[in-house]
Amino acid sequence: MLHTSGELNRAKVRVAAGAQPWLSGWNRLAANRHAQSTWKANPQATVVRGGTGQNYTILFNDIHAAYQNALRWKVAGTGAHGDAARDILNAWSATLTTVTGNADRFLAAGIYGYQFANAAELMRGYPGFDLARFQRMLREVFYPLNNQFLTQHNGACITNYWANWDLCNMASVMAIGILCDDTAKYDQALNYFKNGAGNGSIKKAVPFLHPGGLAQWQESGRDQGHTMMGMGQMGAICEMAWSQGDDLYGYDDNRFMKAAQYVAKYNLGQDVPFTKYTWGTGTKCAYREQTVISAHGRGQVRPVWDLLRFHYARRRRLSVPYITAIAEKVRPEGGGGDYGPNSGGYDQLGFGTLMYAK
Repeated sequence: MLHTSGELNRAKVRVAAGAQPWLSGWNRLAANRHAQSTWKANPQATVVRGGTGQNYTILFNDIHAAYQNALRWKVAGTGAHGDAARDILNAWSATLTTVTGNADRFLAAGIYGYQFANAAELMRGYPGFDLARFQRMLREVFYPLNNQFLTQHNGACITNYWANWDLCNMASVMAIGILCDDTAKYDQALNYFKNGAGNGSIKKAVPFLHPGGLAQWQESGRDQGHTMMGMGQMGAICEMAWSQGDDLYGYDDNRFMKAAQYVAKYNLGQDVPFTKYTWGTGTKCAYREQTVISAHGRGQVRPVWDLLRFHYARRRRLSVPYITAIAEKVRPEGGGGDYGPNSGGYDQLGFGTLMYAK
């Protein structure tokens, strides 16, 4: 999914050799409290995000502990970390039956579904890991909410929800499809990226093209934190598809690359053009508009850039000066637990410097 065997091996070799910047990325992973083999899972039968009784912080902390321990096992070969990741995943698949809450339950199903699946993919074949039970949990607990959101959008006007709501659910459907070897689910996500009705599909997530190889992101008039979350969500979708042989990074004449350049340039402190963005909200599509780009959260650091730099500048040898500059500025990238205690600090799995520097 997010990491092929070649990329994992590169990280392993570079860290063992003490080479930079991989070593700095590794040190950031090893220092994270979630990445310790002593982490113990706290599985819940019901996870609630939004409304009364919220407990979803338990889930995202355990997911990031599973992922980070799995990475430490993959890169350093330490069995204690592999055992810790396995035990966290097994504990949740034996316990979780429901994800619920207000509309935010769809964010939980999307973000944590795709992250869970990526942690599990790293542990595929590990002794004692119950892959079949984990697959069943994703199919029965997460996928129904993902599919419900993408097909019904919680009964709202199709433009009501920001791009990230679609994107996280697309990412979950794609990741579940890959983990479960379910071509229909994978194709569902792929087709939604290209032709979906909601704001996560590529031409709606990137509604306006500008001169100079730039393109406006759908949430740019909202704030920069959610805009950079979008870079991470769409980047994850593109990377998972790339690993399956499908190029969404370059789809529609590198449309996503142009948006990432736009977001990077603005968050480096430079000016970018902005076209008035209009949409409908609620169930009756009440008119809304944004006439200027939002400076709220400008310059916020999220671990989303090393992956995009790796793909466009290294794999494809394209000129992406703003993506490159912001990636180098925020290195080394950390992960969940390194960017504050709130959910936004756990929206990306992170550690792009360790996994994608080249």
